[in-house]
Amino acid sequence: MYRPAAEGVRAGPGAWAFGGRAAALLDPAGVPTTWAAACGGRPTVLVLYRGAWCPYCNLALRTYQQELLPELTSRGVGLIAVSPQRPDGSLTMREVNALSFTVLSDPGNQIGRALGVMNTWSAQARQAVTAVVTDVSEANSDGTDDVPMPTVALIDAQGVIRWLDVHPDYASRTEPAAILAALDLLD
Repeated sequence: MYRPAAEGVRAGPGAWAFGGRAAALLDPAGVPTTWAAACGGRPTVLVLYRGAWCPYCNLALRTYQQELLPELTSRGVGLIAVSPQRPDGSLTMREVNALSFTVLSDPGNQIGRALGVMNTWSAQARQAVTAVVTDVSEANSDGTDDVPMPTVALIDAQGVIRWLDVHPDYASRTEPAAILAALDLLD
């Protein structure tokens, strides 16, 4: 597991205020919202993903829907997935994968940048993704090809990050069992 931003993430009350609570997010209809409004004052699992164009993201979010969401719901914990894609990409992700949890767009990758989990593309990787999958800059709401590394954070009701799991390998994701184990430590 890679935890690059652990030293840069403040602990204690208000720690998530650096980018989460105030981040200008968009729902799938393009309506502005914030982290605070989306999580509704309850503990929440945040999933940063690359976009609807990413097959690994689709698989991970479907798995979270099936294997993780029921347990989170029974514990009163929310699940929110966030990517830098345009709102129509969030809508596509939600509809294609039959997701019942919140899916939001983060123009400019405010949350990923605040956490220090942004991916740096090599020229070769950028060309390959564009040739085989999509032009990420056209999918992203800010016109860049910036994407976060696959990341899962457990954020308490006060907005404090209590657990962070980052995967530099885009094909690797946080398993539901690891998220639930982290949640058990906080109970």
